[in-house]
Amino acid sequence: MSTTSHIQTLSEENYLKVIYHLGKETKVKISPTAIAEALNNNPASVVDMLKKLVDKKLIQYEKSKGVRLTEKGKKIALLIIRKHRLWEVFLLEKLEYSWDEVHDIAEQLEHIHNPLLADKLDKFLGFPQYDPHGDPIPSASGEMADIYKTILSEVAEGKACQVVGVKDTSTSFLQYLKKLDIGIGTKVLLIEKIPFDNSIVISIKSGPNTTVSKIFADNLLVHE
Repeated sequence: MSTTSHIQTLSEENYLKVIYHLGKETKVKISPTAIAEALNNNPASVVDMLKKLVDKKLIQYEKSKGVRLTEKGKKIALLIIRKHRLWEVFLLEKLEYSWDEVHDIAEQLEHIHNPLLADKLDKFLGFPQYDPHGDPIPSASGEMADIYKTILSEVAEGKACQVVGVKDTSTSFLQYLKKLDIGIGTKVLLIEKIPFDNSIVISIKSGPNTTVSKIFADNLLVHE
């Protein structure tokens, strides 16, 4: 899968990546409007790009069926995602960037078109399965590890869990997690759910109790 992306422009790669993510997130057909919203672009420009991607046999597009990636388009999208998530691991572990900084930098690095780079980076990092936000990293063959995830707010009182990712990747949320010393792999014990405002009392790494909001608990992905 590492030999196909050099023919794509940065903009085309971003479209393929967005279409892949939209396809994973929704079971309804992917419309140009949905793509326009995801890219913060106008629908007319999106339709023009979709025509180019159809010509390159990277997507299939019919108004009645929406937009779908071809096998070729899917391979390229997975390679972009693979590079992005590997760069995030590299930036965090090797260059000591913070959790909230790595995404924007990886957005730029993911478009480097050296065919061997992703595989060399993967080997250098020890073949990580997950990026710093808990998302699985596609292998060279396009396969991804899977793990059962639930949100912290659905964990029962008295149950222990481990942080595996976040739903909210905003800088403010990631900085708040850093302030609480919570990262991928952090062990959390749910002490109590407070009915009054649905806030939750937790213990982090067997430390003192901390109270967090329902919004916080709804955005923290854990594995029991």
